[in-house]
Amino acid sequence: MRRTLLVAGFLLVVAACSGDDEGEPGIDVIDVSGPLDASALAFMSTSIEEAAANGQVLAVLQVNSPAVLDAGTLGALEQVLDSPPLPVAAWVGPAPAQANGGIGQIVLDLEHAAISAGSEMNLMPIVAGEVTTVGQPLPAEESGLVLWPSIRQYLQDLDGVTFDTVSGPVTVETLKPFDDGVTLKPVTFRQPGLVTRFWRLAATPEAAFFFLVVGLTIASFEFFAIGPGVAAGVAAVSLLLAGWGIVTLPVRWWALALAVLGWALLTAAYQKGGVLALTIVGAVMLQVSGSFFVFGSGQIDPRWYLVLPSVLAALFFFLLAMPTVQRARFSTRTIGRDGLIGERGIAVGEFDPDGVVEVKGARWRATAHREAGLTAGSEILVSGVDGMFLEVEPATDPAKTDS
Repeated sequence: MRRTLLVAGFLLVVAACSGDDEGEPGIDVIDVSGPLDASALAFMSTSIEEAAANGQVLAVLQVNSPAVLDAGTLGALEQVLDSPPLPVAAWVGPAPAQANGGIGQIVLDLEHAAISAGSEMNLMPIVAGEVTTVGQPLPAEESGLVLWPSIRQYLQDLDGVTFDTVSGPVTVETLKPFDDGVTLKPVTFRQPGLVTRFWRLAATPEAAFFFLVVGLTIASFEFFAIGPGVAAGVAAVSLLLAGWGIVTLPVRWWALALAVLGWALLTAAYQKGGVLALTIVGAVMLQVSGSFFVFGSGQIDPRWYLVLPSVLAALFFFLLAMPTVQRARFSTRTIGRDGLIGERGIAVGEFDPDGVVEVKGARWRATAHREAGLTAGSEILVSGVDGMFLEVEPATDPAKTDS
């Protein structure tokens, strides 16, 4: 009973303390790091407007971004900041942080902004991929911004500072009395929601390339394993994210085609039973194109050692995972492929020229001449083995053969 009363009393105290701050205007810190795609820039604009609608005294952009990826939403953010609905400042940090391209220009154009020592800025290009010229990094000490090592110290320094807003000049009060001193008003750190974070998974070159390679490889896996399953869903989501990254990031389309060709060579090597030369060429094409050519803007270039795991993952699937799963799915304990030569079976679907056959109660990938004309239900004869495939031909009537 005593413990219950203590817990209830503690909850009442917590509720009372939280009630004291309820409705009290505070500070919104809008924290978006990484490459700024359309969803991230839109989130920044929306967060500023929501901070004003909620009656906050100040909004601060916490910036750490290597590049801006979308010109349209960058322009929309600039319009919001030209006549902000409430005081807006920016802080580049925590160190080592970047404010490159358009977001760096926005920071410099704001009335009040700061940067942490050890961070830097690079204003060219404004939007990644628009021009090939890349500016020189500008150290924090040469940026002309106030140096503050932490966001809390900067917020304290902004107390009593006047900002221009759409409603006129506003003097900000970031501090409030607390016991025998002062403390910051309530600070809320705003970060993108789940939907925005989902799309931003592919906002870096290495991640976009990873989703592309994984999506294509698992699609091949599902094709050879026959029949859609969980892996098909994973492939679809991966390719969806890869598509977002491809349309968002600066891409050289010829290099993207080269990467897809590398995947096609890996698939062809597997289909032919594991041709080492094709496997090596395909893997090298994936690594070289993904590391140096597919993506690139000077501000946001992929690093080869972060591309390498994607290529190794593809090799793992083609050399180990796919053969293991196919053997488990298309074999039985009593028979192997060589023992099926001379056996009869039924074509499960149409051949063009590959398809699926059922022999002795088990299903196998098979290939036949295009002239064979095999369709679903056709009787077949196993004539040989080609890599992971059975070679089949139309079965003839034994009675007609004997005559």
